[in-house]
Formats: sequence, structure tokens, C-alpha cells
Amino acid sequence: MEAKPCIHSLTVKNSHVLPPDTNSHGTLFGGQLMAYMDDVAAIAATRHARMPVVTASTDSVDFLAPVKEGDTICLEAFVTWTHNTSMEVFVKAITEDLIKGERKVCTTAFLTMVAVDENGKPTQVPSVYPESEEEKWLNQGAEERAVYRKKRREESKTLAKKFGAGFPWDPTGRS
Repeated sequence: MEAKPCIHSLTVKNSHVLPPDTNSHGTLFGGQLMAYMDDVAAIAATRHARMPVVTASTDSVDFLAPVKEGDTICLEAFVTWTHNTSMEVFVKAITEDLIKGERKVCTTAFLTMVAVDENGKPTQVPSVYPESEEEKWLNQGAEERAVYRKKRREESKTLAKKFGAGFPWDPTGRS
């Protein structure tokens, strides 16, 4: 497989923030923003791999600025790093007050997407290479982030095993 530059996976998505997308404070539901992020990351990863992808993980999402009703939300995503079947995708979300012209980064995150074949099994992806200074900076930290994700995933498996699928107060003991 031939390596591809990060920029080839660049995906940009804009959405107007409407009342059904907001909470009682008139700001975008955090879950809605996360859904937008997952969508744009999947498009970028699919664009890179040219095959279907599934979400393997989302790094922490810190909400840095509110996204208000009537604003737009602009999401930018691109593949920063690859490893066999997985791709790290950087996502940046920017809120814009269209009347005032003010723009603020409201969150950034890394999502890990895995390419899958027609049977839903992980399949190899092309490598990626950075060109811009920002892409190089993101790419240089990717292996360290991948090691952290692997450790975090093992901790999640331990928690799942310890607590099981049942409720602690389930009198039937189906945990």
C-alpha cells in the first residue's frame, strides 16, 4: 500500500446549532458534539483507508467553550498516524457566532478508527505521512498516545470483568 499525506484525509463539516440540538442552557448537547466528532472522524478515516471503519476509542473530550443556539459548529478532522489496521484521527471543533464573527475552539480530541473488511474483521491500512509543521507535531506524539490508549483499554477490560454486566443490587445474581 502506498503511503498518503495527512491532508488527503482532511474532512470539514459545518452545522448550524438549532434548538433541538441544545440543552436547557441553550448550548449544544455534549453528546451531540461527540456524535459530530465521531462522524467527521469516520469520514476522514474512510477517506484515508478507502474502506469501512469502526470507532475503537475516543480520547478525552474537554469542553473548552460553549456552543450556543444559533452558532455554527465547524469540525475539522484528518488522519495523523496509522498502525497496521488502526488510524489516529485528530478532530478540532470550532464554534462561530455568525453575527459577531467570533470563532473559538470548543474542543479537540483524538479518535482511533479501525478499518474493517467485508466480514467486519480488521484490515491493513496505508501509512500516513505529515507535511505541515502542525501535522508533524501531532504525528510525533502519536506513538506515545497509542501506548496510553492501550493501557487505558486494558484498565477498561479489568473494570468490565470486575463489575460484569449485571447491577450490584440485582437480587437475581445475574452479574
